[in-house]
This record gives sequence, structure tokens and C-alpha cells, in this order.
Amino acid sequence: MVDIKEFSLKKIGEVEWVIDDKNLKRKIKIFATEKLLKEMDDEVFIQARNVATLPGLFGDVYVMPDAHSGYGAPIGTVFAMDEKEGFVSPGAVGYDINCGMRLITTNLTKKEILPFLEKLVNKLFEKIPVGVGKSGFLKINKNELKNLVENGVPYFIEKFGLGWKEDIKKIEEEGVLKNADFSKVSKEAIERGISQLATLGSGNHYLEIQKVEEIFDKDIAKSLGIFAKDQITVMIHCGSRGFGHQICSDYLRLFEKNLARFKIKVADRQLACAPINSSLGKDYLSAMSAAVNFAFVNRQAINYQVRKVFEEVLGKDAKSLSMNLVYDVAHNVAKFETHNQKKLLIHRKGATRSFPGQPVIIGGSMETGSFLLLGEKEAMKKSFGSTAHGSGRTMSRAKAKKLIHGEKLLKQLKEKGIYVKAASFSGVAEEAGFAYKNIEEVVKSVALAGLSKPIAYFKPIGNIKG
Repeated sequence: MVDIKEFSLKKIGEVEWVIDDKNLKRKIKIFATEKLLKEMDDEVFIQARNVATLPGLFGDVYVMPDAHSGYGAPIGTVFAMDEKEGFVSPGAVGYDINCGMRLITTNLTKKEILPFLEKLVNKLFEKIPVGVGKSGFLKINKNELKNLVENGVPYFIEKFGLGWKEDIKKIEEEGVLKNADFSKVSKEAIERGISQLATLGSGNHYLEIQKVEEIFDKDIAKSLGIFAKDQITVMIHCGSRGFGHQICSDYLRLFEKNLARFKIKVADRQLACAPINSSLGKDYLSAMSAAVNFAFVNRQAINYQVRKVFEEVLGKDAKSLSMNLVYDVAHNVAKFETHNQKKLLIHRKGATRSFPGQPVIIGGSMETGSFLLLGEKEAMKKSFGSTAHGSGRTMSRAKAKKLIHGEKLLKQLKEKGIYVKAASFSGVAEEAGFAYKNIEEVVKSVALAGLSKPIAYFKPIGNIKG
């Protein structure tokens, strides 16, 4: 249990806390129920303090209820930098650049899908590679990769026809960050990424067939294509694969080497940063944007495969099945946004954009389910328009594997009506439900804080993962 006194934590609202330390440049504000706060590992608060000492911060540092320790900054951190005087930190974006969530509706019910469930999951597992270093169905050359990562989903749909034009409007930034520059990406990143489009990867990434368990706001849900309990939806969780990971590795090394040149002192070298307006800062943001676009295209390519598999197994056209995109949102990114008429670089690491009226997807474990929320006006005042991104881990993957064997967990899940296909038993054990925080408690935290409101709750019935 966290010692609240040790970290100078003060309660300032029903689910809002502050670390007000005179030694810090900025306050640290935490959104969490007391239960979640006390469950956070001490490293979250140590790392949040380190973030609060970064040069060039604009406003406070925000920690989300699903926070757990990460590389340099806690996963579940939001902070802003002034575009002219601020700094950018690759460690505070993360290795899996634009890891994010995508939600697709159908007009099918659980009753209609159950006779086809195992066939659907098996076919999805066959068509969408999972695990480390796997290659996807798209065979592209270096020049085509350049076009894709510089022009994103709109180019991908226009060039390859692997999607619907209406998908574009339902993706954060319409599926493309404009300042991507392929020339700022290393040869190693290109080699790792060129074959990995349309792949899920490993870790906590998954593709899940879900049923609507509960609807909290019928009118809003209906406007987003969610109309009844037991309706079938599909959720995709993945990012920029080896392409983004290599970009982060490359620039972390460069940033660390240049700390002395920029006369920057950081509390943790994992938070190495550079001025936004320096050539190094600009190069990283251009390469990071390329990884962001790679991830948007990756999820779009997987979306295409999902529609195709449903068509093949069910013998119906994806349009007639209402396989519409609800939204696609990133949760590892640094982006320029305007807040209170000031242009800022917002770092969101394990945190989701939550602008008023914007769908928000908070993913849970393969046992517990996930939520669709809607951004609230209050988030713009309280957290630079940000909210949580998922359940958040309560233990390491190594510890989870010691507590349960993957094969046993697969059997338990099947007994609960959840059919899972995975690349390895160890990968399943790492993602056991008990390794994650209570997602309902996370959603309660962001709802009470006014960051985002719950619209619907989904439970898994089928899952593929690395």
C-alpha cells in the first residue's frame, strides 16, 4: 500500500489528489479513487516527480487512475510543453509509438455469432499475425513505406482500397500527422517495419470479439452504432510495431548523447529531452509522426482483414453487417494542440485524448472487458483534454507467469465462454485478469473527475493475441 504521507499527497476532490512539493517545478495531479491510488506502485510517484522536474513544462503534470511504472515516465502520464520554449522527451511518449485502440460495430447478436465464434477466431488468428517479429499480408517496398508513413490512412485507402472512405473521419487526426518525414527514420527502423503492417505484435496487444454488456447512455450509444445488449463488436489494440520501437531507441540514444550540449539536467536519463525547436527535437517529432502514421495504417489494415474474415465466415457483405468504425484513438503520442489559445506539445503516455464529444476507448484484460466513453468539457480544463487508456497493470509479466500457467488460463477462459487463440502460453499468462487493475474502478475515477463519461461496457467472447 502506498504511504500517502510519504509522497505529500493531498486530496483536493472526490477522486483528485495533488503532490504539492516546493522542490518541484510543477504540481502533480492524480485522478484516482483512494483504492486505486493506494494500489499504485511507489515507482509511479517517484517517476512522476522526475517528470515534474523537466525543463520547459507548461502547467501541471497529470497522472491517470490506470498509472503504473514505465520507462522514465509512468504509463498513464500527461504533460504539456510550450511549442517555442519547451522540450520533447521520447521516453515520455514510449517505445510503442501510437499504441492505440479501435472499435468496430456489427449488427450481429451474441446468439447469431456463437455458432461461428471458434471459426471466426481461428480465421482471424490465421489472417492477422500475432507475436514478435511476424510479417503481415501487405508486401511493400521502401518507397511505398515512405508514402504510407508520410501520408497515413487517407493515402492507404486511396492507393490500396483496403478500407472505406468514411473510416477516415473516425480516426484521431483523420489518420495522419502532417509533419512526418521518412528521411528522419533509420535504416534499422525501416528494415524492422517494412513487413509488419497488418500485424498485432505481442504483449498486451489483442484483437477481441466482444458483446455489449451494458449501455449507460442509449442516445449517444445509438449515434455511435451501439444499439442493444448482446450486440457484437470488435476491438483492436496495437501500435507501430518494430518500426516505432526502433525510432524510439534511435532517438533516445541521440538525446542522451546531447544532454550536455543542450545544458539539460534530468532526474532520470530515461527522460532525456531536447528543445522542441532544435534540429534534434524536430527530427524526433518528424520520425515519431511517421511511426504514428504507421500505427494508424496498421490498425486500418487489420480492420480490413477483420471485415474480410467476417464476410468469408458469415457469407455476408461487411456493409450489410454494419461493420462500421466507431473510433480509433492513440494513447502513446506527443502532439501539438491548442489549449486556451496557446499552442502546446502534449505528451500522452498511456493516456487517451478526451476532447468534448469524442469517443474514448478504454481497453481491459481479456477476462474483464472494455469501455466506450465520451470526452467531457471538464477534461479540457483539468488534463489538457486527456483521460485514462486502459486497466493498467498491478504486477509484472514475470510475476503473472509465476502465478498461473497459460494453458490452464485458456481452459478457465473457455469455461467462462471466452475462446482465445494465442501465439504462446506464456503470452496468455502475462495478460491474466488478476494482473490488471479493476477497470470499473478506473472508469469510475475518470467519470467522477469529469474527464470522460461511460457510454457502453463490452465483455469478451473471443480473442486473438501474441
